[in-house]
Amino acid sequence: MQVPDLSRSRIQKLIDGHWVAVNHRLCTDKNAMVHLGDVVQLTIPPTQPLKLAPEPIPLEILYEDEHLLIVNKPAGMVVHPAPGHSSGTLVNAVLAHCGESLLGIGGVQRPGIVHRLDKDTTGAMVVAKTELAHWQLQAQLKAKTARREYLGVIYGTFEEEWGSIDAPIGRHPIDRKKQAIVAQEQGGREAVTHWQTEQRLGNFTLVRFRLDTGRTHQIRVHSAARGHPLVGDTVYGPRRSVGVNLPGQALHAVRLALRHPVSEELVVAIAPLPEHFQTLLAVLAQRCGQSPFRLTPH
Repeated sequence: MQVPDLSRSRIQKLIDGHWVAVNHRLCTDKNAMVHLGDVVQLTIPPTQPLKLAPEPIPLEILYEDEHLLIVNKPAGMVVHPAPGHSSGTLVNAVLAHCGESLLGIGGVQRPGIVHRLDKDTTGAMVVAKTELAHWQLQAQLKAKTARREYLGVIYGTFEEEWGSIDAPIGRHPIDRKKQAIVAQEQGGREAVTHWQTEQRLGNFTLVRFRLDTGRTHQIRVHSAARGHPLVGDTVYGPRRSVGVNLPGQALHAVRLALRHPVSEELVVAIAPLPEHFQTLLAVLAQRCGQSPFRLTPH
């Protein structure tokens, strides 16, 4: 039996939890054989709300008022609690900073969260502090009027100075923990990434990415599909050392531009590069006799 949207381990847990029946009888054997004509009933239990607790975790705040908060997320921080990450998340930190008034904004389990960054991706993230702000900010992302720019270091170099990657992304057909280029008729969703070369560094390149869509692992998948995975990305790239200790993929959400949900004024947040990213750029520049990249607002 195959269920495309569920991993093997997830189905096994459903069997352990008595949520699967075969021919109207409860299935308790995870290795039971299914035969042609058998009727398999699988029930997805309702999601149990996570207990969210404020935690006094320091936040680097790039912008804040009574409607929204923009932070510079560090590497290693998960955005919201989930199985295996029940504490130490951005949501736990934001709850401590904003207070319980944030609870319920945009949903019970992910209060205030408008968009996400991968655990090891650093940079600018916006959090809504009111329902109006949450609705307005999500609408801007959907309409592509909010601009999200990233800096990433890739293996190799694109032949052109700039370009776009338009390729749908969906769950990997074999490894359910990964994403991949998947045709839309097979479940892939539209994904568009624009890129521009910032600095060529020998066998590496610093690239600025801009997203039209926000699919899971979008930049990582698109870059790898073009033959230029991100440095430090052991999921979609090689497990190859570059001589710098990196916490994960060299990807940083450097610039976030949006319209304020109330005043409609342009809000631009620039997230300083984390130390490990600066070190990587300095080492690569030194190897090929170049000056290190300097981040300037633009």
